[in-house]
Amino acid sequence: MAQITKDMTIGEILRVDSNVAPVLMSMGMHCLGCPASQAETLAEAAMVHGLDADVVEAAVNQYLGQQA
Repeated sequence: MAQITKDMTIGEILRVDSNVAPVLMSMGMHCLGCPASQAETLAEAAMVHGLDADVVEAAVNQYLGQQA
């Protein structure tokens, strides 16, 4: 299983597993397909959406761990 970090871009994360999209969307990140979001890090996207990057990172990695 790949480990997702908050320094990875949204594009990189979605290439690891596109099924992560609903996890991010459920947290309020609805513009995953936006070209600008593809180059944003998870930390930057979390900040823009008023989220704690560590919480988002943990949620994504928990989801990926359940899929393994």
